[in-house]
Amino acid sequence: MPATDVAATMGYLARALKTPTIGRVWEQLATTARAEGWSHEEYLTAVLQRQVADREASGTSLRIAGAHFPAVKTLEDFNVDHQPTLRRDVLAHLAMMTWLPKAENVVLLGPPGVGKTHLGIALGIKACHAGYPVAFDTATGWAARLHAAHRDNRLEHELKRLRRYRLLIIDEVGYLPFDADTANLFFQLIAHRYEQGSVLVTSNMPFGRWGEIFADDIVAAAMIDRLVHHAEVLTLGGDSYRRSGRRELLKTQPTPGADN
Repeated sequence: MPATDVAATMGYLARALKTPTIGRVWEQLATTARAEGWSHEEYLTAVLQRQVADREASGTSLRIAGAHFPAVKTLEDFNVDHQPTLRRDVLAHLAMMTWLPKAENVVLLGPPGVGKTHLGIALGIKACHAGYPVAFDTATGWAARLHAAHRDNRLEHELKRLRRYRLLIIDEVGYLPFDADTANLFFQLIAHRYEQGSVLVTSNMPFGRWGEIFADDIVAAAMIDRLVHHAEVLTLGGDSYRRSGRRELLKTQPTPGADN
């Protein structure tokens, strides 16, 4: 078959199969295969690997965009030395994402600024890379979404729809208290996902004070019971990254009025 006919046929087949990467790389890889003496199997493997790699990268990008993270944070960027009590083996286990297929949860507790949101986002991005759909929002954002669904008489539909996300991240629980109606909506969300889908929660409040957040000790206890039944609970301590960073910045700035 003439080279022009081969190129046209490959272009058509790549479009028909919806494999644009193959349409883009097959000729270049064929040249490399001839130069390096690849077998037919090696050439075919190389072409398919490029297609799969590009498709997975595209899928990961779509999942990360669809999660609506407020920023991109990675585990590699997390300063574990700032958290000496954080068990590295537990963090490594969480990074493997083996807990997601089992619908287990993660709870990150600690004062403001110690890296809870960073870790939550980083684990969410790991989940996206592993092929799992993720949804991120603050506790107030989730409250607004649940209230809107309840108001429109579609709460049950919304809870079922959220099951398509293998991981829900609820950030900043405790920064603002909720009324009894909101507490009940959060309980329904957690109960609906119990042993069905994973939840990652970050909070600046210890469990003993969740009754203050949700205006009801009984509802809070029932929520905690479902969250921690199959969960890793990590307590972060230490000084705020933001405050320590500010102190380091001030150290480098000249004192006002100092001689130059």
